[in-house]
Amino acid sequence: MRGIQPLSSKVRVRAIAAKRWLIGSSGALVIAASPGFANAAGDPVQGARAFQNCMACHSIETGQNMTGPSLAGIIGRKAASLSSFHRYSDSLKRSGIVWNAETLNAWIYNPAGLVSGNDMRFAGIPDALTRSNLVAYLESVSEGNGRSIAFQAGMDMGGGLPNLKEAAPQAQVKAVRYCDDTYTISTGAGKTLKYWEYNLRFKTDSTAHGPRKGELVLVGQGMQGDRAQIVFSSPADIGALIKSGCP
Repeated sequence: MRGIQPLSSKVRVRAIAAKRWLIGSSGALVIAASPGFANAAGDPVQGARAFQNCMACHSIETGQNMTGPSLAGIIGRKAASLSSFHRYSDSLKRSGIVWNAETLNAWIYNPAGLVSGNDMRFAGIPDALTRSNLVAYLESVSEGNGRSIAFQAGMDMGGGLPNLKEAAPQAQVKAVRYCDDTYTISTGAGKTLKYWEYNLRFKTDSTAHGPRKGELVLVGQGMQGDRAQIVFSSPADIGALIKSGCP
């Protein structure tokens, strides 16, 4: 029977790298490094392509928060510290993490494993190379090169959120009336649309891209045309601009 063989140098290095210590405001935080963490720099162009899966929730523009916070300037920033974003979980606020290549890699690998109880609805990316490339792209974003790298990758980052102040007439809402279980909408293009109340959502966009005060914009939802969203400039406009009564 063969005896237990000593660890190879590569295995020893990986074992040493399996745990990292970060000192945050809440004390020592143990971070288990994700499997396959590579110290070699990733490819930011490939990372930009991987970032397409993140664009629905995160912007790379300064000050433009979406479902998640803006990732502009993420490197070197303390977790849950962006003052313009108000939806951080308490557990992330207490984590003491500072975002760098290693902590981002661990977060992208398994957010729940890194910070238990956080609100990120994302299972993680198991592939080490993809994570390395994505981290390299986020480093480029922090350096202000996110758009140029995306262009090299053949991606159109667009302008982030649509500018609802420039909505076409068919999306401009001139009147909304509620009768029993039905909303009747009159558009700027002269059309009358009717929606079952459960299929119409009301949203607000108070940013510079949102509707002007007192103006509403209709945004489609779903592929069958039976669902839609009306975007208001503020919650106060919702009650003020919807009229009740049946014809």
